[in-house]
Amino acid sequence: MKAKKLSLVSSILIALAAVLVGLSLFFPWWQMIFFAPQYPEGLNIIVYPNKLEGEIDIVNGLNHYIGMENFSEENFPELAYLSYLVIGLAVITLLTAILRKKSVLYGLIGVFILGGSLGVWDLSRALRKFGTNLSPTAPIKIDPFVPPLIGHNTVANFVTESILGYGSYFLIAAFILLLIPLWKDRTR
Repeated sequence: MKAKKLSLVSSILIALAAVLVGLSLFFPWWQMIFFAPQYPEGLNIIVYPNKLEGEIDIVNGLNHYIGMENFSEENFPELAYLSYLVIGLAVITLLTAILRKKSVLYGLIGVFILGGSLGVWDLSRALRKFGTNLSPTAPIKIDPFVPPLIGHNTVANFVTESILGYGSYFLIAAFILLLIPLWKDRTR
């Protein structure tokens, strides 16, 4: 017996997920804010899928004292191609909405899970590298540390807050929109 297609409502939800994936390109995905007595307003490193923004030069100048490698787009080669992967994901999501096949939706959900897992692993790996590969010739000696993916950390007189940006929330919302048709059309 031939399986029925996903409902029109499910197809619309999947298309909306494609829009959210595309919109995520224009918003930050992750941010780290550094607070200290001399910087009560905080210093930012803001990560988009294709660039870094914020007071990176100031943060790098301060990190030099503890022997941390500079934050730069060159140190994150993913930024050169991540936008293309996201555009591809948006296109595949839109095609899934058009095809309305549950098997294709399962594959898409798998791609979301794999991509999200790889993204979290990659950022965690980079944070570990930056916090544990401190130069032994740095003027200020501190114990190696791993900045948090989400949450806060204290190093010397700096408190860091790591938070997700709107782009990440768009991706999470898109993933949830992909799960709804599985429940809604479970009898199809």
